[in-house]
Amino acid sequence: MDPAPTFCPTLACPARGQTGQGTIRIHSCKDKRFMGTECPKTFSATQGTAFDRLRTSAETVSLVVTLMAHGCPLQAIVVALGSDERTVACWLARAGVQGQAVQEHRVEQPRALGQVQADASRVKTPGGRVWLALAMRLKTRLWLAGEVSEPRDMTLMRRLIERVRLCALHRPLLCCTDGLCSSIRAMRETLRDPVRTGEQGRPRWRPWRYLCLAQVVKRYAQRRVVDVERRIVDGTPARVETRRRRSHGAGVINTA
Repeated sequence: MDPAPTFCPTLACPARGQTGQGTIRIHSCKDKRFMGTECPKTFSATQGTAFDRLRTSAETVSLVVTLMAHGCPLQAIVVALGSDERTVACWLARAGVQGQAVQEHRVEQPRALGQVQADASRVKTPGGRVWLALAMRLKTRLWLAGEVSEPRDMTLMRRLIERVRLCALHRPLLCCTDGLCSSIRAMRETLRDPVRTGEQGRPRWRPWRYLCLAQVVKRYAQRRVVDVERRIVDGTPARVETRRRRSHGAGVINTA
């Protein structure tokens, strides 16, 4: 049997969110149901996950989501498993909601990032082409955030950097991006705090202390990279090199 969950998913339960011993007890081993010690309501082991109240086995749903994530066509999965197309789409939507919850709970926690690399690439979808913007913490290779948009504009990069802000503490930080000008502007306008003076009116904004920005500009000829220019936009060369060395060691400024 799967291990008991570490919190009570019942919203009315006062024990929700507690992880100490005695918060959860087994109600039924056969049905895999548990009960919180602070309320009489029982819940299943899959409550709060993408498999809650599904009649299909968790192994089948996981297999379908894995195939979809690797580009398998929806029609092929429907034919192979004999499932309805709307059912498979519902499984995929559930997986997306669960992935977002895990992202917010595990990844979007303030920490010292050191160096963050952000970039955007154009990807193909069944409906056409879109831009996928990603940000990665270089030291651990942890993908911090990702955003999708049809145009590669200021809105896309601002949404990406706002997600990165949720993961970052006010510590020395080096942000590296490509040659898109809106990326630098989005970082400057997002990674800052208002200065409260108690006076009326809009407060003055102050950028984060020891924030360094760098760009990697690539020049192409016949769809091939012929030259790479690395620029320091904000910060001194000594500080940028110190941040880069502490998070990456040997190497040069680069993007994700």
